[in-house]
Amino acid sequence: MQPTATDVLRLVVGDRVPESVVRADGRLGPAVPLGRRVALPGRGTTFVREVAGPPGAPTLVLLHGYLASGGLNWFRTFDALSKEFRVIAPDLRGHARGVRSRRGMRLADCADDIAALIDELDTGPVIAAGYSMGGPVAQLLWHRHPEKVSGLVFCATAPQFDVGTRRLTDAYLGAVSGLARVTGQLAAVPAAGAGLLRRVNAHRPAGFLEWAADEMRRHDIRMLTEAARSIGRFDSRAWIGDIDVPTAVLRTNHDRLVAPEHQTQLATMIRRAHVVDHDHGHFACSRSTFSAPMVAACRNVAARA
Repeated sequence: MQPTATDVLRLVVGDRVPESVVRADGRLGPAVPLGRRVALPGRGTTFVREVAGPPGAPTLVLLHGYLASGGLNWFRTFDALSKEFRVIAPDLRGHARGVRSRRGMRLADCADDIAALIDELDTGPVIAAGYSMGGPVAQLLWHRHPEKVSGLVFCATAPQFDVGTRRLTDAYLGAVSGLARVTGQLAAVPAAGAGLLRRVNAHRPAGFLEWAADEMRRHDIRMLTEAARSIGRFDSRAWIGDIDVPTAVLRTNHDRLVAPEHQTQLATMIRRAHVVDHDHGHFACSRSTFSAPMVAACRNVAARA
């Protein structure tokens, strides 16, 4: 029997599926902050989940990995991080409710989207934390818009993916193909059709796994395929050593997709990068143990920023 999206997600989340909670709007739902749409002038509209944090807290922008969303990638960490930071978790373009565009999907465009979001939310310089694909986006945000970045946190990522690119790209494209089969989404939904779908299917899932499957069904399949190609071509080794803001690398030591030695390479190329170890694989962010090392990495950067 063909697996459902919920079956796949249960395998990924694994150790403990979060219980539903009564959310800010008084309705039962998954334990993630409610989000809102934010228009980025000249670029499109994205979706942002935000937690205010303590007064005067530094702003932390969380950049998710491939096939995830702001909510899916960071659901384990919102509560813990918001005790010390203002937390902003956008959906990157092509993913969930992120920016849609007819042009090809490039990681550089994702970085420019985040720069526009920082301006729109008037946050001032931020600590940018990138997981997997979000790592290159964070690197490019610093490279293209250094005045908007006060610190960096890299999780399960690397300065380039040309070592083993075939394995990486095949895995990503296989995941896209599997997503299309599992969710039944065979093509991108045009913007007008997506708006109609939102009006017709306006309910909010109460269960975490149902909500997570809905997040994945929102992805734009064409843009995901292009994103996989952009990831395979990414290489920051020529300039990554110029990073001049406090940086931490959260290394996933059992990672089979982004090898720990490539994550170590990232740390050694950046002056005074702080390393935090997490003994799990590439989907460490979905584990209940992920929160503590993530907070430690962000706290270290904030203390030095």
